[in-house]
Order: sequence, then structure tokens, then C-alpha cells
Amino acid sequence: MGSRLQIEGDESVLCRVTHSNLKSFNADVRFSLQMTVEAMKEKLWKKCGTTVESMSLELYDDAGAKIADLTDNARSFGFYSPMDGYRLHVLDLDPASVTSGGWLEDTSLVEKYKISDEAYKQRDGTFRKFKEKLELKSPSGASTKLPENYMEDLCANIKEVGDRCQVQPGDKRGIVKYVGQAENLGPGFWVGVQYDEPLGKHDGLVKGTRYFECPPLHGAMVRPDKVQVGDFPERDPFEEEEI
Repeated sequence: MGSRLQIEGDESVLCRVTHSNLKSFNADVRFSLQMTVEAMKEKLWKKCGTTVESMSLELYDDAGAKIADLTDNARSFGFYSPMDGYRLHVLDLDPASVTSGGWLEDTSLVEKYKISDEAYKQRDGTFRKFKEKLELKSPSGASTKLPENYMEDLCANIKEVGDRCQVQPGDKRGIVKYVGQAENLGPGFWVGVQYDEPLGKHDGLVKGTRYFECPPLHGAMVRPDKVQVGDFPERDPFEEEEI
């Protein structure tokens, strides 16, 4: 229910405003009690588009009961004893009003601008022309799909599962656990690595496919160009660096 307890010095009320033509219009607007009905219409015209001459106002309490028709433009709003939470309903009496017909709310009623494909081709500065320029600059065109044998040649340097290796970035050390393709990761060849430390993302199970076995958070699948095999012994975590 609307509050009948007015704070001393508070000479305004907050009303919910609805509109006869705009079903989605629902705004909270504060009005001074000294404001005339005509001044209220001026304020509402800027919010809903209905002109002052075509506007009629109805006041409802918070229970939905109609309190009054605000027909006298010269009267102050306070004359009608409004309270916070009351609803002010705007009636648009102009059949040719910009708010009528629903086109302000239903965009399907608005006539769409159409252009033929041939006319669009003749225009400069379009997205299509921009895209065509990008494709001309790229020697491979718009396609970026990797071949199925992507980085297969680099796997020749990674001969044996069990070889010690170092992985970039970060010089992470570990053991080669898998070499081959991994369809669920993408085209081309991959290397499965078991890190010496928990620097990985899994235990060899990737997206439902088991490529190798290792402790949790020690496994990683990386591209061959990130892997170097060789004499990379496991680091001693307690070994102090020389100064």
C-alpha cells in the first residue's frame, strides 16, 4: 500500500507511469506536489511522446482503484492527495499519435530498407569489399584449416616414448609419453608429455580419450615444435643455484 507517512519537507511523490498505447512503457517518475497538471503533462510528453494537448491523466492507488481524472490543467498535483506507489496512467486521445499503431514497440511493423545484391556489389566501403581486400592480402585466402600431417616432420626428432625432454615455454622437463595424432584436439601431430612436477592439466585423459597414463596434473599435449628431446635430467628441487 502507498505510504501515508510523509517525511517533513518532502513535497514530492514517486509514481509509476503507464501508457494507453505503449504496453511496455512502465516508468517510475517523481512529481512535485506543487506541480500543476499541465506541467506534469509537459514532463510526461518528453518521456512518452504524447503531446500535452492530446494527453489525459488518470490517478490510481496502489491497490488499482481509480482515485481521480486529472482534468483541470491549472490544479496542483497535491490537490489529489497522491502518495508514493500510486499509478499515473497516460491516455493518448490522438488517433494519429506517434504512439498509436504499436510501431514504436513492434519493429516488425517498421518498413525495412532493402537493397539488391547487384546494387550492394557496386557500393564502396561495405563489409563485403573490406573482406575481399583481406582475402587478397592473404596468400592462402580465407582458409586457415591445418593439414592432417601438420608438424609430422618434426616428430622425426622425437623417436622414442620414454625419452627425456624439455618443453617450451618455461623449460618444463619431463618424459615423452605419446607421439601421434589427436583428432579431438585438432589436425596434425601432437606430443604427450609427463612433467616431472605438477605443471600439467590432466593425467593423460584428454576430452574423453586416453593417450597415456601419468599422475594427475602432470600430463600435457603439446605441438612437436615446443618439445626438445635430449639430456634433460630431473631437477633437484633442493639444489641451490650457484651465485
